[in-house]
Amino acid sequence: MSSYALGWALSTYPPSLLWTLVTLGAYAVARRLQQLAGGTPLLNPVLLAIGAVACALIASRTSYAAYFTGSQTIHFLLGPATVALAIPLARNLKHVRRVLPAVSAAVLVGASVSMLSGVALVRILGGSRAVAMSMAPKAATTPIAIALSQQLGGVPALTAVFAIAGGVTAAVAGQQLLSQMGIVDPKAHGMASGVAGSGVAAAQAATLGGTAAAFAALGIALNGVVTSLLTPLVQLWWP
Repeated sequence: MSSYALGWALSTYPPSLLWTLVTLGAYAVARRLQQLAGGTPLLNPVLLAIGAVACALIASRTSYAAYFTGSQTIHFLLGPATVALAIPLARNLKHVRRVLPAVSAAVLVGASVSMLSGVALVRILGGSRAVAMSMAPKAATTPIAIALSQQLGGVPALTAVFAIAGGVTAAVAGQQLLSQMGIVDPKAHGMASGVAGSGVAAAQAATLGGTAAAFAALGIALNGVVTSLLTPLVQLWWP
């Protein structure tokens, strides 16, 4: 099918519904492929769906602005989906209370290193302030990272790319890397996924059970709070 024919076929559906259906369909197929492959993280459904939707946009010659307008429903649900991670967290509150002080200190150090290393890398490579402010909140979950980027004067779209790329990388390689290091505790897997990969990696960690999902949610929450408090200080380094 030519790009013109594909564009005509897609244009027969309402724009507000079209790209929502395309995105959901791409994810459903990608999820099924992962299940058929035994649940391997290498076939991460988010990564596969992104590739499939990108190909559809290119083939139909559809701009990102048009896609974003047609997929507002999914964008709206991003926030509630993140908040829904509080359910496994509440169910495992007893385990969380025991390790909360140590985990909070670890997240504080990790978030600080993530922000400073990102901004330092941009400065070393001669990047602009806008790129640095886009890089600073990248470790937070995507909705928080985008909001912080807007306040800092960064480029929200670029921040979204950094955040999602980090999440996909953590989802694909995180569990295998930790296992090779001899770390098998689901709490550690969940926390690492939540802090390093936010929602994308947290979804992968949730396959290990409720405890991993709870600590992934905790990692997302703590990292979001710490990043929100610390990112304004980055402006003092790069005014």
